[in-house]
Parts: sequence; C-alpha cells; structure tokens
Amino acid sequence: MANNSQRTGQRADTVFVGGKVFTGTADAPVDAAVAIGGGRIIAVGEESAVRSLADGGTEVVDLAGGLLLPGFQDAHVHPVVAGVQMLSCDLSEQHTIEGYLAVVARYAKDHPEAAWIRGGGWSMDVFPGGTPTRAVLDEVVPDRPVMLTNRDGHGAWVNTRAFELAGLDRTTPDPVDGRIEREPDGTPAGTLQEGAMDLVARHVPLPTADEAYAGLLAAQEHLLSLGVTSWQDAMVGAFPGHPDNFGVYLRAAREDSLRVRVVGALWWDRERGLEQIPELEERRRTGRVGRFRATSVKIMQDGIAENFTAGMLEPYLDGCGCATRNSGLSFIEPELLAQAVRLLDRAGFQVHFHALGDRAVREVLDALAAAREANGANDNRHHLAHLQVVHPDDIARFAQLGAAANIQALWAAHEPQMDELTIPFLGPERAALQYPFGDLRRAGARLVAGSDWSVSSPNPLWGIHVAVNRVVPEETVTETDAGRATETVTGTVAESVAGTPVRPLAEPAPTAPVAAFFPEQALTLAEALTAYTAGSAWANHLDEVTGTVEVGKYADLVVLDRDPFAHPSEEIARTRVSRTYVDGELVFAARH
Repeated sequence: MANNSQRTGQRADTVFVGGKVFTGTADAPVDAAVAIGGGRIIAVGEESAVRSLADGGTEVVDLAGGLLLPGFQDAHVHPVVAGVQMLSCDLSEQHTIEGYLAVVARYAKDHPEAAWIRGGGWSMDVFPGGTPTRAVLDEVVPDRPVMLTNRDGHGAWVNTRAFELAGLDRTTPDPVDGRIEREPDGTPAGTLQEGAMDLVARHVPLPTADEAYAGLLAAQEHLLSLGVTSWQDAMVGAFPGHPDNFGVYLRAAREDSLRVRVVGALWWDRERGLEQIPELEERRRTGRVGRFRATSVKIMQDGIAENFTAGMLEPYLDGCGCATRNSGLSFIEPELLAQAVRLLDRAGFQVHFHALGDRAVREVLDALAAAREANGANDNRHHLAHLQVVHPDDIARFAQLGAAANIQALWAAHEPQMDELTIPFLGPERAALQYPFGDLRRAGARLVAGSDWSVSSPNPLWGIHVAVNRVVPEETVTETDAGRATETVTGTVAESVAGTPVRPLAEPAPTAPVAAFFPEQALTLAEALTAYTAGSAWANHLDEVTGTVEVGKYADLVVLDRDPFAHPSEEIARTRVSRTYVDGELVFAARH
C-alpha cells in the first residue's frame, strides 16, 4: 500500500479506484487510489482517504483491475511527417509488393488532380535486396511522377516519370551523402538512398501549411489514443521533401489545438556549418509558445545499417562475408561536430543526436567529452537516439558524460529487415552488439524511450513488450481494434480531414516462433515503463512536473485495461489504453 499523500483543502475533480498504480517511484505497482483536481494530482493513497476529497460533482473512475500510470512520453518521434503520410498515399498498413501497388493505384485513381503521387511507409525487407524498382511502380502509375519514402525515411522509391522530371539518368553522379541504386548500365533503378533522395525531392511539391497542420492534428489524436501525453519532435525545421514544421507547431500552440507538451529538436542543416547557430538561437527565442518549446537541436551523424550508411568502426561485409571498402557515412566531419556541439552546449541547447553505428556513437561521445572539458558540467541533458551498434568500450561513457540513451526498443528483435538486410552484413560478432539496453542500464546510463514514428509503430506498449521480451509481439491491430482506438473526447481530426479513421500502424507478426534477440540485453517491465515515462520526462526537462504519479505533478495519466505486471511478460502487447488524461482532462476514451 502506498503511503497517503495529499494536498489539503482541495476538492477532487476525478478519483481513480479499483486498481493499482505504477507511480514511477517504485519498481512495482502499489495498491492505491489517486485523486486529481485543477489539472494536478492532489492525492495518492488509501481509497478511503482519497474518496474523502470527492463530492457530488466528482467523477469516480473504476479501474476494474487495470493499471493507472504516468502518461507515456515519446522522446523521438515525427508526428507532422507521420500525420501527413497518414493523409496521403500511406503504405504503412501493407507488407507485400502487391499490397503496396494496390494502395498506389487506388490513391492515383482517387486523386486525378495530384501532379505528383507522394507518400511512404514501405518496408525494405519486402523487396529483394531492400531496393524496389521503377519498373514495378510504372505498371500502376506510368504517366505521373511518384515518390514514396520508406518507413525509416532514409530511402525513396520513385518511378520513371519522376526520374525524367528530375533529370536523372545514367550520367548523374551519386551525391557525397547518398547513393542512387542503378541498373547494370548505370540507369537509376528506382531506389534513392539518403542524400540522393533530394535529387528528386526538390522537384516534388511540398505539403501545404494547412496539410501539415492537419497532419499534426491527426497524429496527435492517434498518439493520445496510445497514451502519449508529451513528445520530442526529432526533426523541426525545413528538410528535403517536407515543409518547415516549426510554424505548424507555433500555429497549433497559439490556437490551443496542441493538447500535449512538445519539445522541438531544431534541425541541424548538415550542408551548412557553425554560421547557423544564431538562427537556431533566434528560433529558440521565438519558439516558446503555449505547450511548445524549441529548446533542442537535432544532429544526424550517420544513416542506417540496412543501406550501409550507418557509420561503423569496421567495414560492412558483402554477401559472401568478406570485408568491403564501405564503413558507412559520417554526415558531419568529427572536427566540425566537436566544434558545433561545444558551441551549442555553451549556448544552453540540448543536443539530440541520431547515432546508429558504433563509429557514429563514438564520434558523438567524443564531441560531448570535448564540450564537457571546454564548458564544464551543466543540465542540458544531451541524448543519443537509436544506438543500434555500440562498441563495448563506449558503454560506460554514457553515464560518465551524463548522456542519455534514447532507445527505440521495437527494433531490438528478429524480423526480416534484421535477419536478411542487417546481420549478414555486420557479421556475428558485431551483430551481438546491437541494441545493448541491458548493458547500458547496468553501466548506469539513463534510458529514455521513443518510437521514431512513422518509421515504426508509435504504440509504447509494443516497444515495451520488445524491450522486455526481445521478440516482436504476436499481436497485430485489426480493423475492429483500429476503430476502438480512434474515439477521442474531441472527435477524430483525420475523419474530418480525409474521411477515414486514424489507424494504428501494425507491425507484421512473425509467421513462426522466433528466438529472443540477445535476451541478456532485456529490460525489466519497470525499467522499460520508466524509460517511457520518467526517463523521457527527464529528457524533455519535464521531470519536475510530469513522469511520475506524485502529488503536485500535472495530471497527465494513462489508464490501462489490465495490469501487465500481473500477467506473463509475453502478454504485454495485449494491453490496451482505456483512457488518457492531459492536465486532468479526459482526451481519449476507448470504446468498450
């Protein structure tokens, strides 16, 4: 039983009884009731004491054996990008070539006015070698240009007409930060990797400001249905193929349609240098409106392992297991990176890094060490996202430097993209260094968690399931479940915008039982939940007011339909969000 704690003399607007509470201050749920009033938590303790704060106007919520916990906070997500994709040619719910082509054909038919067919969400593992071809896309849309980004945002699938309009042919050289996949004679084959995407993206009409705004609101409704009450947008600014979403957030904040607390990570333009820092400082100054704060800077140091652009200490292997000459990319030269991080740190920015390969991780940690030496310790709370491969020598450095490990746990499992497009090209020894959550935790690193949606599902409970079990959940979301997940107190924005409900992104279920993915790196349920609540609250500088269920904190809360601590860990992903509250206001309620 939790100790009684309450504010005196305040009436409760809502009390929660009949279940347990994961406060985030202990490793297990406690038997307790909770009262909220005036947007804050006003009591946590024995039911009789909490009920004494209620009167005739108080709502009593029966948890019915479920679990009350702090709202989830996604520390690395792209809601505007995801929302725009949901409202465009969205491939994310399919997982076959035939399914993708059917969606594209239907979208083209339904939108004859569209000069370009744009969208995304395809998975690399669906295609041989992870690279779709223009010829297949030409079969369904031969007369209009098509550009579809893959689910991780590091590649694009385009048709012949798009290449023609962009002026790409066999003589077009690869950019320094990307690669054009080619046919035997050098003709672009249909897939563009990393910086090569911009060769076509610069010709694609950007979503309008209103389309981007609608995308943000649609994404927000979906995230609320999953219990996400705060997030850090990991890419705020103008970048290839996307409008500048800084103004989108300011509009939502000013119009009070932004219902959650958001930290914006301002995009570091890797084509430029230190001269952009004053511009970032000005954006930070003007980017504090309502629930939005642009106080972080996002630096993408490398690419991804599946297309061999993640920065590795040793070269990738080829299909025969022999070393190649390719060890990936460092988008920013280490010397410039160190200078930039030192100046950003001195200016009081938090730096949010994309660091996926072991060389990129080391380059970032080296830059943070140099900043610490130059500027001294501070509370900027830098964090490294993705961390697919971390060299054992660098594990302890996270805690030493006070840098958080921002994990995307859903990726730490055997699946086709891992088993077919990654492990063979890393080799067994290096593959065993992937997603070392357990080692990082044991070494004292602070863990924060995010989804990287639209790269993968934004469902925190699925990510937590993988963090604990190191296997992909067997559950997939059916249309019935999707309908259940779209009922919000304010209505579903996407229904009014596009005439279709917001649907969760389903990860494909494995066709047969698979082994756990390096199970020694698993987290406990309490550790994984804490990463997604108190951990991410810390990263967002919100830990004083959110992240735990304690008196005085904002009533950003989630009600689960079951207590996952009381069920086998293999069933974590079966847990559903019943209710979501922000500032004590009910913003999502599931249909029953």
